[in-house]
Amino acid sequence: MPAANDPTAIQKLLRRPDWLHSVFPKKPLPDILSGMTVALALVPEAIAFAFVAGLNPMIGLYSAFIIGLLTSIFGGRPGMISGATGAMAIVVVALVLEHGEQYLFVAVMLCGLIQICVGVLRMGKLIRMVPHSVMLGFVNGLAIVIAMSQLDSFKVDGSYITGSALAVMIGLVLLTMVVIQFLPKLTKVVPSSLAAILGVSLIAIFLLPMLGLGTHNVTDMMGGQPIKGGFGELLSIAILPEGLFTFDGAWHTLMTVWPYAFILAGVGLVESLMTMSLIDEITETRGRGNRECVGQGVANITCGFFGGMGGCAMIGQSLINVNSGGRNRLSGIVAALLLLAFILFLGPWIGMIPMAALVGVMFMVVIGTFEWASIKMFKRMPKADMLVMVTVVVITLVEHNLALAVFVGVVIAALVFAWQHATHIGAEVKTNVNGAKVYQLHGPLFFASVESFKQLFTPAEDTDDVVIDFYYTRVYDQSGLEAINNLAEKYRALGKHLHLVHLSVECAVLLDKAGDMVEVNISEDPHYHVATDRLG
Repeated sequence: MPAANDPTAIQKLLRRPDWLHSVFPKKPLPDILSGMTVALALVPEAIAFAFVAGLNPMIGLYSAFIIGLLTSIFGGRPGMISGATGAMAIVVVALVLEHGEQYLFVAVMLCGLIQICVGVLRMGKLIRMVPHSVMLGFVNGLAIVIAMSQLDSFKVDGSYITGSALAVMIGLVLLTMVVIQFLPKLTKVVPSSLAAILGVSLIAIFLLPMLGLGTHNVTDMMGGQPIKGGFGELLSIAILPEGLFTFDGAWHTLMTVWPYAFILAGVGLVESLMTMSLIDEITETRGRGNRECVGQGVANITCGFFGGMGGCAMIGQSLINVNSGGRNRLSGIVAALLLLAFILFLGPWIGMIPMAALVGVMFMVVIGTFEWASIKMFKRMPKADMLVMVTVVVITLVEHNLALAVFVGVVIAALVFAWQHATHIGAEVKTNVNGAKVYQLHGPLFFASVESFKQLFTPAEDTDDVVIDFYYTRVYDQSGLEAINNLAEKYRALGKHLHLVHLSVECAVLLDKAGDMVEVNISEDPHYHVATDRLG
């Protein structure tokens, strides 16, 4: 218990936790205004992704609300926005088309359970293994996908609009982009995205009809889709598979949905953790990956319980939020609650927002998301990094599967790294004052460099006393340990004394072939670990 006369201890005791401070920041206005902007941007995205998945638009809207609210409260990255996403919708549509909508909600709940397990097992830090070249490919591919998805807004009944309607549409899109780009140079009181949406909406609603240009294509965001209903309507959508509560029915359901659930969990976590890393870089702060995994899992379990389609972090809306000043949990909470209010009370008014304004906002997101510097340094990048980046972009564009794209990128990068370092092990050979031959090793010892390691030694030609110094070498895996083991066995069989110095304690314990003629010296231990996780 802190002393009563200790002001520092009292201040610490009364200090608000980081979580509470993020929910109730001292200056809430930027987060509230940013949340309003994000809420407006969430509506068309949620409906569009529901259509992609072949579901009722209501499912997309309520999914965005549930996911956005719970991840803002329980997630590990303040300021990051989550909701129904296209990446997960692509997986959902495969399940719905092949097995029916009734299996979706079980899959989403199982997806959430898997994500919670990943967070509890502290596997969220695996995002650290993603190379920068994969990150570049991820954001560039995603930016192109977002840009291409906006082209559907220029269509009516499957055909692109033409004539004056197209001219007005393009004009309003450009006006939105200009306001977003240049308004911050005049004032930062109001988020530029929100000002652009409101300004362009007023022009489309009042000015264009006066000029005879107020067409359906320009002013109707929803394409004639009404927004109505409440949680009662949402609950009526959740139809459980027949016989789920019998053993056979439950087993059949789990066997049906588990592949989709794992893919959903993987896609959701990859997109969320990659988005978190991007927001970390922009805000120069650090999110908590494992907590984000748990938050995403809680949100998806709840979403599945209410009949939703699941979701994950949204890179576009997250960038809108951060760039508009939303850096705390409050911005995501406000966005989710306003989205619910829009759905319940302001449906007709939201329907008056022109699609052009929202397309302009998303195009600015694309410009901000794409790593333009990667084009300038393309010729200066190592060829391997170029290959990784291009591969991730292509898979993202072709498959629309971010998890697959990132996984393939990491595998290629790992193989390139192993290949490049396979020959980076060498030895400086000398003789000490006692006449013993000394091998001073340099470079990493792992599965790819084992053959090069073996070729460094000539047991039959060496002196009776041989010293192998591992001070500048790190043993990274079991293959490296086994190579040392086999080498020790060769020297022992020849009756020669072998001294292994500067190995870690683990290496010394695991060298089971080290007999009386093999001395393992762990003095001045370099304190590294073999095949273990010490990152916490």
